[in-house]
Amino acid sequence: MKNDPKTYITAYCSISGGKVYKDDKLIFKEDTPDETADFLLSVYKSFSIDYPKFYKMDNLSKLGFLAAELLLGGRQIAEEYGPERIGVVFSNASSSLDADLKYFETVKNIPSPALFVYTLPNIVIGEVSIRHRCKGENGFFIRDRFDTDWMQFYVQDLFDRGRVESCICGWVECLEAHYHAAVYLVESCPGEKALPFNSKHIHQIYETDNGEING
Repeated sequence: MKNDPKTYITAYCSISGGKVYKDDKLIFKEDTPDETADFLLSVYKSFSIDYPKFYKMDNLSKLGFLAAELLLGGRQIAEEYGPERIGVVFSNASSSLDADLKYFETVKNIPSPALFVYTLPNIVIGEVSIRHRCKGENGFFIRDRFDTDWMQFYVQDLFDRGRVESCICGWVECLEAHYHAAVYLVESCPGEKALPFNSKHIHQIYETDNGEING
């Protein structure tokens, strides 16, 4: 598979198991994480994020929102590239099942419109796009595992065809007590400490458990 050296991973963020990593640093840890919703709220409050709509989101959207927020670290990429040049591409294995199950419980009595809104996995892309004004190509793909070769091929093709100049990508999985986000920013400009955009580095980001990416 072709790994184009003209595109680079310029930042990455991993959230799982009560820990949050940004690039090569552990930036948040909860030794005894409670339920998923409680942990995500702890992360939100820890970084003093001000976005009231966060409280209305389902857990999958909260996870993706936080990963993208910490990934960008205050960068205004819409101003840097223009909203139409920024893509968002996510993948997971469980789709929106976490929200689906919660919504199904409400159907037994009175269906919840607030939960029904989140019974599509691409809603997380919508939340990220609204927050960061991303209006370029986007897609949410359901795979039984994180297919790093396919993800690299798909996103690289967006760059090769001139559809994007920057792309927020990665795996955003949330189902009940299990959550794992591994997201990264791909750009044409290498910047400081950038990694060549290839499946090897995508896989290493996904496997991050100590914040270190070698190679």
